[in-house]
Amino acid sequence: MKRISTVDHTKTIAGLAAVGFGGIAILILASTLKPFVIVNAGERGVVMKFGKVQDTILDEGIHAIMPIVTTVKPITVRVQKNNLAAQAASKDLQQVSLDVALNWSIDKERVNEIYQRIGDEDQILNRIINPAVAEVVKATTAQKNAEEIITKRTELKQDIDNQLKDRLSPYGVVIEDTSLENVGFSEEFSKAIEAKQIAEQEAKRAQFIALKAEQEAQAEINRAKGQAEAQRLLRQNLTPEILQQQAIEKWNGQFPTVMGGNGALPLINIAPPGTPAGR
Repeated sequence: MKRISTVDHTKTIAGLAAVGFGGIAILILASTLKPFVIVNAGERGVVMKFGKVQDTILDEGIHAIMPIVTTVKPITVRVQKNNLAAQAASKDLQQVSLDVALNWSIDKERVNEIYQRIGDEDQILNRIINPAVAEVVKATTAQKNAEEIITKRTELKQDIDNQLKDRLSPYGVVIEDTSLENVGFSEEFSKAIEAKQIAEQEAKRAQFIALKAEQEAQAEINRAKGQAEAQRLLRQNLTPEILQQQAIEKWNGQFPTVMGGNGALPLINIAPPGTPAGR
């Protein structure tokens, strides 16, 4: 039986240890240098070699890269929503405050160009979108007076939407939609609007009462005219013969009586119609 010397045994252990330490070193080096990158859903990867932006844009998924030489900056291309407050003045010089809800995204095909020119999402919002919203709101509200801003809110929203699309499109920012969540005026102007609305309601109420009184008066006149006309026609057509005929139709079969010396006597006119009484 062959005996293994202590020296050989020591060499074997040393070799195994070296392999183990080498594997660990490789794993540590791989995790540090990161020879691959994962681009998550809703993102695009901007590729840079020694810090210089490349033409290549990485889609979602896992990608092999050259460590140290290549780095990847993930940029979201999902639709984002930001609420932006803006101050402006109307055509009739009333102060207006608006809360603009903006839905926007980055052009997927121009992610590398946008990152190179402007930066990431926060820099796009602060450097490009915020100033554009402030300027567009001022320009659009200045074309309408305060009453039009209130009554034509949809039209104002559409104007802001269209102008923002034209303004931000060259920067690779896609405007999906805009909404005006709040439109406010100064406290003094709001009170003036409220007072005007109350006055208009009171005027309409007074107008309604006056119209109702006029209609009622006219109705009374019409009723009076109708009654007078009915009486005129009645007098015109009422002859002695008609009166006697009406009396006969209403007679209940009993003669009226008068008191005489010998008691009650029936009172009846037996003279022919048209004969004077007493003949």
